[in-house]
Amino acid sequence: AFAPSKQAAFNTALNVNELELGATAPLGVYDPLGWLDNEPESFERRRAVERKHGRVAMAAVVGTIVHNNHIVFDGYLSPSNNLKFSDVPTGIDGIRAIPTAGLFQILAFFALVELAWMPASKYDGDYGVGYFGEDIADPDEKARKLNVELNNGRA
Repeated sequence: AFAPSKQAAFNTALNVNELELGATAPLGVYDPLGWLDNEPESFERRRAVERKHGRVAMAAVVGTIVHNNHIVFDGYLSPSNNLKFSDVPTGIDGIRAIPTAGLFQILAFFALVELAWMPASKYDGDYGVGYFGEDIADPDEKARKLNVELNNGRA
């Protein structure tokens, strides 16, 4: 009566190693919209985009924590507007304090990173920067770190 119920095994026509990454308990393969069954040819690209967006989100959280603790750079954000880094308020009001030209520079940098340095067509997630500067030679260790990265990006 109290025995665990048997889980039904999922079946998919797509046989990709990427399925092993991010397939952790209790969710298994994380595909809430059913794209793996409906559009299996685009699964690898979506997984690469998920990985990249997770990295951006994790960096944004660290940036928010640092800024909200008033850890700022010395000097000027915009010398022509006499705007120091320490003058930028925390929270959503911080984006309103940045001059328009500065916002365009940020967007141009994002476009450069998106198109040149970290293209979405690079499905393996290895952009040549290593893990804190170190290359991971062991495939099991690399898979474990990618799994952790995918799950942290989802959180």
